[in-house]
Amino acid sequence: MGIFRRGTKDTSAELSSSTPATSGEDSGGEDNRSPGHAVRAGGPFDRSEVPGLDGRLDLGSLWLTGVPGMELRLEVEEESQNVVGVTAVLGESAVQLQAFAAPRSEGIWDEIRTEIAASITSQGGTADKVSGPLGTELRAQMPARGPDGRTVFSPVRFVGVDGPRWFLRAVLSGQAAVDEGAASTLLDVVRGTVVVRGDEAMAPRELLSLTLPVQSDGEDSADQGLADEDSPNENHQDAPSIDDFKPFERGPEITEIH
Repeated sequence: MGIFRRGTKDTSAELSSSTPATSGEDSGGEDNRSPGHAVRAGGPFDRSEVPGLDGRLDLGSLWLTGVPGMELRLEVEEESQNVVGVTAVLGESAVQLQAFAAPRSEGIWDEIRTEIAASITSQGGTADKVSGPLGTELRAQMPARGPDGRTVFSPVRFVGVDGPRWFLRAVLSGQAAVDEGAASTLLDVVRGTVVVRGDEAMAPRELLSLTLPVQSDGEDSADQGLADEDSPNENHQDAPSIDDFKPFERGPEITEIH
């Protein structure tokens, strides 16, 4: 039976906790023009740009596509028990997805990218700005203390996409951080993602709410049995049904690597 794998909050990964909030507040309303609209031509999409779920998994502010063999992990803040992120794992690769509110008139990825790079380099790591499939990204080496007390470095790719009144951040780790072939499938998952911003006023950089998925019959998708990964998708080639991958599995709570 496919159940949820819940992880504890990664405080280093939550945008609002590591960077200061931009002054001002988004007053709501719809405007699909955004600084990143050219980059987003093939996705990720705004809710207004798609007719419906079309086989995607509804996690509240994010609707996700899946691929065979993919596992999703919900990251839960220990104190509040709120879902603060979702990570898609495929083989030895992973991508963490989080969406945030953004100002109506401008994107925030350029500013955030600079802050992330400064934070990493101040800790002894490296961060290089490069051109990637979804626009400018950071290729970083994240420092951490190894079991023997020595500093070790983990490769990470930070991808950001500015949308209409939202910002989507994708963090690729594992093999996907160093191998374009391994990253390709997970980047397709990012492209297929739909961001549901909502109309409420939110401060820029505020995390958009994620929820546990619910099936149309009202039952949590976690209570559904695992589907056959080889079953054909009859809905849409670019948006595989959630039945085409392993949704959630219960496991011990995990602590993300800082």
